[in-house]
Amino acid sequence: MTEPKKLMAVLDWTGGLRFSASKPDGPRVLLDGDGVAGPSPVTMLVCAAGACSGADVVSVLEKKRITLTHCRVEVGGRRAADYPRRFTEIWLRFTLSGAGLTEAAARRAVDLSVAKYCSVLLSLNPDIPITTEVVIE
Repeated sequence: MTEPKKLMAVLDWTGGLRFSASKPDGPRVLLDGDGVAGPSPVTMLVCAAGACSGADVVSVLEKKRITLTHCRVEVGGRRAADYPRRFTEIWLRFTLSGAGLTEAAARRAVDLSVAKYCSVLLSLNPDIPITTEVVIE
């Protein structure tokens, strides 16, 4: 049996509620707990979900030999009022265009991402409803 893939990140405190983060020896990103100098950790969580799912959708459509010319992922959610203010729902809206792209192919790619491939979404608590919308331009 092969060992599971390991992931490591390093965060260096830069003052206030700010951290510079990266994988070891990788490019850095600034996170700000106040969301002023950079995205907050919660914003980065939804960004990670959108980027992960978006990458899946692009990959699935490329495998179907569909050439995308545009892919935009809008992602958001609702959080509980009380701490730890966890997400109670997450939504993703995919706006796509490209040669040969059909709504059925796009919907299938999105559904595969959310149900099978997106490691970020699938790492979240399964009781969080995730809804999607697909718009073809």
